[in-house]
Amino acid sequence: MAQRAEQAQSGQGAEGGAGGGVGDAGGDVREVDVVVIGAGAIGENAADRASRTGLSVAVVEAELVGGECSYWACMPSKALLRPGAAVAAAKAVPGADAAVTGGIDAAAVLAYRDEIASHYDDASQVEWVEGAGLTLLRGHARFTGERELTITHDGTTHGLRARHAVIVCTGSVPTLPPVDGLADVDPWTSRDATSAKEVPGRLAIIGGGVVGVEMATAYAELGSQVTLLVRGDRVLAPAEPFASELLADALRDLGVELLLGAETRAARRAGGAVELDVTGPDGERTLTVDRVLVAAGRRPGTADLGLETIGLEPGRALEVDDALQVTGVAGGWLFACGDVTDRTHTTHQGKYDARVVGDVVAARFASGSGGAATDSNTGSDASSGDEEPPLAPAPSAEAEQGAGPWSRYRATADAHAVPQVVFTHPEVAWVGPTQAEAEAAGLPVRAISYDLSAVAGASVHAKGYVGRAQVLVDTERRVLVGATFVGPDAGEMLHAATIAVVGEVPIDRLWHAVPSYPTVSEVWLRFLESAGL
Repeated sequence: MAQRAEQAQSGQGAEGGAGGGVGDAGGDVREVDVVVIGAGAIGENAADRASRTGLSVAVVEAELVGGECSYWACMPSKALLRPGAAVAAAKAVPGADAAVTGGIDAAAVLAYRDEIASHYDDASQVEWVEGAGLTLLRGHARFTGERELTITHDGTTHGLRARHAVIVCTGSVPTLPPVDGLADVDPWTSRDATSAKEVPGRLAIIGGGVVGVEMATAYAELGSQVTLLVRGDRVLAPAEPFASELLADALRDLGVELLLGAETRAARRAGGAVELDVTGPDGERTLTVDRVLVAAGRRPGTADLGLETIGLEPGRALEVDDALQVTGVAGGWLFACGDVTDRTHTTHQGKYDARVVGDVVAARFASGSGGAATDSNTGSDASSGDEEPPLAPAPSAEAEQGAGPWSRYRATADAHAVPQVVFTHPEVAWVGPTQAEAEAAGLPVRAISYDLSAVAGASVHAKGYVGRAQVLVDTERRVLVGATFVGPDAGEMLHAATIAVVGEVPIDRLWHAVPSYPTVSEVWLRFLESAGL
């Protein structure tokens, strides 16, 4: 599938896609088999999979098709981060360092960001939706009852009814902490930070999670004087403590002022600047900055979906089972995936859930037993021409009814193997629980840690390579349950660990998976040697 967004904000639509609109204002109610609210990466994947047994599917989107990640999150943020990583990589290799003769051209980076974000034009993604045989409806969707919605666009409202199912993929929206005066100083959200037209001279970031540390890295490298305000005692709290420590050191080396245990009490305008009153371990302090980025959390995008008409509370996450069916609504017609469930918070895991829910819907509601799969780029029959037949059968009701954990119809990995890559410098990547989480869950784990700079491949990769890796081994089952990597390009090493965790590969079998020399991935051999193999 082509590059997609993390989540659409709230799905919405009127005429303007394959299959046309939903009828004239006040006219007939359009009816389709399945309605997907939200045309971000999650909604697109869910819609595509749901249509593969011949169901008619309409996708409703209020903003840009492709959603949050294509235009305001994953893709543009990485475009802002990549130049700094490239410069650092060149500087760390003797001989290549001489080629780095100047600093980062911030204006060129912002232009590159615009290119990566398709200049905020969704034409190519609309083309994909149409090619996949889906109906795109632009506008804001609200429930009016069971399987019934209204779509409002440009002041006109139309009706839409799903014969079988509705899948909600409306993502999440940023939250603003209750800081006196903060709303009055025009704070940035993550959208503003990733789509900025200029680099502020002084930037304060409230929040030390993924968005906070990535944007601190990006803007420090682009030339901002960055202050990172973190309420807790470490950055990137969901990661292993050693990862947080290495990242904190790296941020300080970039020139980021890191204030841990900091509470922002008030904000106000001071001429063209912003003043923040902050308290922390060292007492009270007033910061003067040009911009404030709030990266202090998000909430499910359910506030204006009309959930009250179907017995659910607006603004709350939609609770789902492993088939992504919403548990609080009878009848088995309502599904949800992505940020809106508060179950997964990354593009890739949301797309995994979308593939699951799409197959579940395709299997449960298809009129026949199976159907031709459509190619996700062209919408054509995947079995046509000279192509090889698929290795897996089309979704079927019989298979779905008998499905168990780790089948294509159950999102089992959400509870066991969620991968996360943080594109700071160095990168931080992990899958599965931390050691503390595993021990709290009662797992008998042993942590095996190794200094990545001691691996031969690291000395070739970069002079002065700094990094560390750790795996968690279930000592009873002798399988990996988690892994964390910190270092340059560490994210590229993560998928091997994810496969080992999902596959529950015994470490005795992993011993036969020989890492290539000299790569940093040779750390896997060091892990196994430390385990006694």
